[in-house]
Amino acid sequence: MTADLYAESGEFIDVFSRDAWQAFRTPVVAALHRAVPDQGPILDIGAGTGLGTLLVAETLPGAEIVAVEPSPILRAVLLSRLLDNESRRPRVTVVAAGIQDWTPPARLGGVLAMNMLGHLAPEQRRTLWTALHERLTPSAPLIVNLQPPAEVTTIPPTPFADIAIGGRTYQGGGEARPAGNNTVTWTMRYRTLGQDGNVEREIVVAYPWHVVSTTELLDELADAGFTATVGKLDVVVATPHG
Repeated sequence: MTADLYAESGEFIDVFSRDAWQAFRTPVVAALHRAVPDQGPILDIGAGTGLGTLLVAETLPGAEIVAVEPSPILRAVLLSRLLDNESRRPRVTVVAAGIQDWTPPARLGGVLAMNMLGHLAPEQRRTLWTALHERLTPSAPLIVNLQPPAEVTTIPPTPFADIAIGGRTYQGGGEARPAGNNTVTWTMRYRTLGQDGNVEREIVVAYPWHVVSTTELLDELADAGFTATVGKLDVVVATPHG
């Protein structure tokens, strides 16, 4: 079984994802309105703690949703969220797998794949695009976003956010270093500060990230039979043709 990349840092992922999802809300909702939920479930790839899954459920009331997430700690948050709402609970199915290890349903009414592209090597991405093209209803959207860096490069230590919860402040930041062909290593640092400002806890995790540029992604999608456009916040919306 693949190691859980979020085994140590999972408790912080939701804390530092909420602001990003607030920014993504407008372009993602606009794309989701093009989904065709009566033709198949909406697939959420790399669903994480479920912030995107909840947005799909809110935007498409009644739609069946399949949320695929390999990390046990992130799935725990997702499942807890589903239990909190009786209308969502019967229509969201959670799959404990990575998308590269699982076969999607035969027909799909739309696909969301946010903040996860770098976990897939180029050949895995191409295999995924082909599988989704075979399953997506014509005109249904594939929604994915590009994340930095777009090429193998060094990103110096950069703070992401300071978020206060009760008497603690949570800090997140990271840096990237080249790690071979089409890959960087992200080193993420999470700190918990007490009311006196001193660091009470610090967690440092490193994981590989496969970089992909806008041009590369659009070429991959075109080769798989998609027409794609890049919108706000580098959210890419692709629809199958042919």
